[in-house]
Amino acid sequence: MNQVITIGREFGSGGREFGHKLAQELGFVYIDTGAMYRTLALACLKKGIDTDDENAVSEAAQSAALDIRYIDGVQHMYLDEEDVSIQIRTEQVSKAASDTSKYQQVRERLVDLQRELSQKYDVVMDGRDIGTVVLPDADLKVFMTASAQVRAQRRYKEYLEKGIEADLGQILKDIEERDYNDSHRENSPLVQAEDAVLLDTSYMNIDEVTRKITELFNAKAGSE
Repeated sequence: MNQVITIGREFGSGGREFGHKLAQELGFVYIDTGAMYRTLALACLKKGIDTDDENAVSEAAQSAALDIRYIDGVQHMYLDEEDVSIQIRTEQVSKAASDTSKYQQVRERLVDLQRELSQKYDVVMDGRDIGTVVLPDADLKVFMTASAQVRAQRRYKEYLEKGIEADLGQILKDIEERDYNDSHRENSPLVQAEDAVLLDTSYMNIDEVTRKITELFNAKAGSE
């Protein structure tokens, strides 16, 4: 039986960085489900599809040639055999992913893929509804939060480090809008699973978060 840790989180709360580090420490595979939604959103943008057109988005999601590969332990997303791991990290794609991921057919395709991966590997899986919908029987569920201001600062720093121009005020506005949309969507809204451990990462570094979740996992494993 494969072991599963799920990380639900608010947008920009650091789950991707923390999840990857945690998976390395435990010898698990890290699965960033948000990258999957971003890749399908990018497919729509490349085809000039209006993200408000549910039928067109759903059709594109079903036909897109999506693939996940691991290179030196790092998840890479492929669209039509092209590595788009960098392309999907723009604000334009982020907003499009927020818009398109609310559609049921988009979610159904990726949920099936996520469950398949959990059956192949021990995983740390990160995403909005992983602990509530995709893998409700996970061994450990964690829900990460951080203040909107802290999350905006993190995103701003990330862009600067990549040489991307960014406006901190606009990033904060986008995060607050994303929080509202994610928590009020009809399909798989962002909610903390009832049995998830709440972890505020506002003032925690990557090593502290990794250590805390590892302790929680070991304690739960030891009690079963």
